[in-house]
Amino acid sequence: MGIPTPLWSIAAALLVLWAAAMWTAVAVLARANRNPVRPWLYRASAGVIVLGVLGQLGHVQEHIAQVAYWTAHPNSPAWMTPWGDGLAAALGRVNPAEPSLGMEILHLTGNVVFLAGLAGIMLITRHALRSRSRTWARMGVWMQGIHGVEHLALTLSVALGAGRAIGLSTWFGLLDPGPGLWTYRIWWHFIANIVGTVIFGIALYHLWRERREVEAAYRTPAGPASAVPGRRREPQPT
Repeated sequence: MGIPTPLWSIAAALLVLWAAAMWTAVAVLARANRNPVRPWLYRASAGVIVLGVLGQLGHVQEHIAQVAYWTAHPNSPAWMTPWGDGLAAALGRVNPAEPSLGMEILHLTGNVVFLAGLAGIMLITRHALRSRSRTWARMGVWMQGIHGVEHLALTLSVALGAGRAIGLSTWFGLLDPGPGLWTYRIWWHFIANIVGTVIFGIALYHLWRERREVEAAYRTPAGPASAVPGRRREPQPT
């Protein structure tokens, strides 16, 4: 992992703010969805979904690149793209004594953004409970939630000085560093991300097909039929 440059430090800060902003939006929208529907809730939920898609495209390509590198170098340590390495180096400045902490924070942040995108589909289909998109998104939230807990465990174990990352993808720290650990962890997270991305894609496909019905649920209800614009209502005699 290289030395972070000011540019990568700014990019890393923006990435963390991106994740925080998405989950702030999810919390606000979840609260607002309990009240009468408003068109802005639909648009805001759609914005969260779009940001989730963009985030996951960047996240999953890192895992694809790692597997591609592993195919050519199966006995080498896990590889990171130059941009992944730059972001990890910048994030690792929170504790330079733990060289792998930045990488753990980077992947945790990527998963947090991905999970927020899936939550966005749950929010936008709040008033379309029979939506197939909602069914797939719920599946994705559960799966990605478990994946997120895995990354949280990996990150916290390194941050708290355990000496090695502890989680399902490391056999709870029992695997010694070497080709066995690298291979297992690379493929564990690759498969988890590919399956999660496919579920996200299917949910998006159904959301696109159901978009008219979903959007219709957010239209402001019309006023009473007797309320004709421009016409004054005469008082009734008592």
